[in-house]
Amino acid sequence: MTSTRIPMRPRRVAVFSLHTSPLEQPGTGDAGGMNVYVAQTARRMARLGTEVEIFTRATSSEVPPVAELAPGVTVRHIVAGPFEELDKNDLPAQLCAFGAGALRVEARQKPGYYDLVHSHYWLSGQVGWLARERWGVPLVHTAHTLAKVKNAALAEGDKPEPRVRVVGEEQVVADADRLVANTEAEARELVTRYDADPEAVSVVPPGVDLERFTPGDTAEARRGLGLEPDAVVLAFVGRVQPLKGPDVLLRAVAELLGRSAELRTRLRVLVVGGPSGSGKERPEAMEQLAESLGIADVVRFMSPQWGDDLVRVYRAADLVAVPSYNESFGLVALEAQACGTPVVAAAVGGLTVAVADGVSGRLVHGHDPADWAEVFLSLIRSPETVAGLGAAAPDNAARFSWQRTTESLLQTYAWARRTFRGLSAPGEATA
Repeated sequence: MTSTRIPMRPRRVAVFSLHTSPLEQPGTGDAGGMNVYVAQTARRMARLGTEVEIFTRATSSEVPPVAELAPGVTVRHIVAGPFEELDKNDLPAQLCAFGAGALRVEARQKPGYYDLVHSHYWLSGQVGWLARERWGVPLVHTAHTLAKVKNAALAEGDKPEPRVRVVGEEQVVADADRLVANTEAEARELVTRYDADPEAVSVVPPGVDLERFTPGDTAEARRGLGLEPDAVVLAFVGRVQPLKGPDVLLRAVAELLGRSAELRTRLRVLVVGGPSGSGKERPEAMEQLAESLGIADVVRFMSPQWGDDLVRVYRAADLVAVPSYNESFGLVALEAQACGTPVVAAAVGGLTVAVADGVSGRLVHGHDPADWAEVFLSLIRSPETVAGLGAAAPDNAARFSWQRTTESLLQTYAWARRTFRGLSAPGEATA
């Protein structure tokens, strides 16, 4: 697809990512897949000729008011509340301040400066809704996760999403000109749980950086991490919170060693990430769980990794576990597969799309550690099966690229702009 075929391409887009900045490292706090999504698509939009300005809340007095993420991509840090990380449940109180800051930025420009607003997560959607009305431009919204869906499948010990979020999501769904869902299943959730107009929902799967995440030398990656060449390596990558299910992996490992004690000398489990969400209330909970399960000797807890360091983790692993209770898509699963590492994932949300069951990994129904241990054991005892899954994994990941995601978003923007102007159907003329 060439850029000239994208109808009514916006010249400049305002992207709202209130609660987490694309400049922050994913894997801890509130930084995760959404950060990657915003940064990757913004860079590619700029390369295609659409400028992007990303509005996010300033969390330090040391960050500049304006920073360049990439040529054509500006990050604006809006002062809204104290210069510190706030719990997401405290952020609704800062919506007015954030909205005022965003409106002031636009007021300093010529009329029509922004062609469209794209909000990410419900908090940003609330401000995007206001900007839509004040600026007279369409609002495209991506939820990333949905409260009603999360509350229907809570992890043990996790807290339900508050009513204020549910109501806020309902308002944004009702007023956005276009909704972007990661999967067909998420699109159905928007329609059935939030009464979204089916004709106003676009399905745009996220992507993976296929230039960075590639297969490589497993032995070299293990040397870099101080792992034995013949070790059996399982890895968890992501924010450490009940929603992501790291405890499922640890309990499964304990079950696994109970069934096959000889594995203890070879098994190595990497838990890569930092506390997030309700996990911040007990930041040492996973270390304590490993101790209580008697597996602390095989588990290594690592801080969030980024860039080549993260690639090294994926390449070093035999299997990457994604035992989430809810996942709108699962970028970790795509990154691991792109590196040639099979994924064992929970059969929830977008993971059922990101992982090809029996081809590039295995899907596990439910979160019973015994079931997970059985899958791990069967794969560990069949190296040829793991090798086959690993060989097919990059091809499966290659179905999802950030370039494809970005081009689909630009088409969605065009649809939103035409309908906002009262035009009946997307044409082929460019703006």
